[in-house]
Amino acid sequence: MVSPYTHSCVYEFESGIISPAPPLICYCFNCRLSILGSELYGTTNKTANFNFPSKDSFPQQGPDSGQSERIDMDGAHTEGLEEGQEDQNKGLDLVYSINDRPPWYLCILLGFQHYILAFGGIIAVPLILAEPLCIGHNNAAKSLLISTIFFVSGVCTLLQTTIGTRLPILQGGTFSFITPTLAILALPKWQCPAPSAMSHLTLISLPCHSQIQGAILVSSLLQLVLGLSGLVGLVLKFIGPLAIAPTINLIGLSLFIEAGKKSGAHWGIAALTVCLILLFSQYLSKVEVPLIAYKDKKWEVFQYPLFKLFSALFGMCGAWLVCFLLTIFEALPSQPDQYGYTARTDVNLDAITSAPWFHVPYPGQWGMPTVSVSSVLGMMAGVLASTMESIGDYYACARLSGAPPPPTHAINRGIAVEGIGCILAALWGSGNGTTSYSQNIAALGITKVGSRLVLQTAGLLMIILGLVGKFGAVFITIPDPVIGGMFLVMFGMIAAVGISNLQYVDLNSSRNLLILGFSTFSGLVLPTWFHSNPGIIDTGVKELDQVIVVLFTTHMFIGGFFGFVLDNTIPGTEKERGIKSWRKKVTEEGSTMTERSCYDIPFCTNCLQRFKFFQYLPFLPSYKSPELRT
Repeated sequence: MVSPYTHSCVYEFESGIISPAPPLICYCFNCRLSILGSELYGTTNKTANFNFPSKDSFPQQGPDSGQSERIDMDGAHTEGLEEGQEDQNKGLDLVYSINDRPPWYLCILLGFQHYILAFGGIIAVPLILAEPLCIGHNNAAKSLLISTIFFVSGVCTLLQTTIGTRLPILQGGTFSFITPTLAILALPKWQCPAPSAMSHLTLISLPCHSQIQGAILVSSLLQLVLGLSGLVGLVLKFIGPLAIAPTINLIGLSLFIEAGKKSGAHWGIAALTVCLILLFSQYLSKVEVPLIAYKDKKWEVFQYPLFKLFSALFGMCGAWLVCFLLTIFEALPSQPDQYGYTARTDVNLDAITSAPWFHVPYPGQWGMPTVSVSSVLGMMAGVLASTMESIGDYYACARLSGAPPPPTHAINRGIAVEGIGCILAALWGSGNGTTSYSQNIAALGITKVGSRLVLQTAGLLMIILGLVGKFGAVFITIPDPVIGGMFLVMFGMIAAVGISNLQYVDLNSSRNLLILGFSTFSGLVLPTWFHSNPGIIDTGVKELDQVIVVLFTTHMFIGGFFGFVLDNTIPGTEKERGIKSWRKKVTEEGSTMTERSCYDIPFCTNCLQRFKFFQYLPFLPSYKSPELRT
């Protein structure tokens, strides 16, 4: 029996004797990707029931044949593909799924694309905190803070994709910590000195930064305990599509203000960015670009879906190039108070000259953390909000990467690793914690690349580039409307992913429509009202006021909370609520059980199965619920 060569897809094959026959173009029906391969003889498939063609059905090539032939395996030869896998990947059309291993050069390019997409969100955090931390006029201190948060984000990404959920999900600075951080820095004792003295300040001379570090460090222990104890997993037993859908939906909808601000700097450039991304990701997604590869001592021409893989990167770079040309020819305003000025590429050039070439962040580089009860309690609200957001992100990421819904042990472990990541961020002094990045999850749906290895490469790149201050400073010159155009596409994709979870729910039920509408609308109304009425909450306890304000100004928390409570208290059948279909998706056997191995911790499976003790730990793949143990 002959099998086409697969590039480490979800379904792996045991290679037999590799024939010396010349390479041929094979069509991988897992990835819908034409690849160069060789005929493998004696190959057996132990993970799925594929009906491969016989050896005689393959077109043979003579030794002198210089032309490669395409073998279409997307038709009659895929009837054996299990129905569960077809339903799961229907409409995704992934080029690389979660367990696939793209070539090293492709991992670097795709990982760099994720770095670019996360850049705007990650760099926004230190830029927001620069003024309250009294380093707004100190470009050197800001550059070090930016390098630190990128370095820590890279470390946390590697931890999350390797021993956490193992989903292709990027970790970066979280806006959930911004509100309590600003509340702490607004206290009279942390007020900045006169502007003339601030240019000489460094973070090591500011006790307020140590206070922020301590608050993040201690409050993140709550997230660690929630994950390791399995309390998050217990709550998930009561979470269904009507709780997940508004949570993910509001992740995208709540960011419309940020997208509007960036795009509003120049709507023409933002529209150009959107059009380019749509052009590459949709209109040209089926166009395969001929590329040349050297194989078996000769050059081969093969077709590659280049536009689909790098749609976001091409769209951003194309708009960035247009802004550069408009800046060179002085077609954009040169005065800061004129509309369109921030579309210029020379606005932040001073950031490059002021950034150091190399800087190695280390724990305690800006002093030891200090702890106060009020700061910790306020920061805990940010931890809870971040946890709720991350749970929704896990489900969205799994759906877009072609993986089954994450099991309980993976979610427990993911939340615990995020807690560890926040602790590391506090020790390194990034001024913030880390959380799952929604915009990079949306990139999975646009680029159709859900490989875990790509995100691990992105984490490694963030570590390396976090050491090179000049390199990161270059991307500060990306014009605001270009970033805004990317946000318009990415955040809209996130909102749509949230809505897609309603496929399990009976949308003809007035009960479900009421829950969905109220939870989503409340998630938009309440935060807007609290922002419009600052100081309205006054219980007499400042720490309690801060906790209430942070929770009720977090869109995702409100939508998920109301959806969770109403779905579990208003009477309804499991079929009506979508719980039956949802649980079937999670506990589905057959091919899905095989794929759930993507959530296993590497190199530990045999050890975990050998000792019975590990089945009692809720964050390990060997964990068994009390019902299963009995």
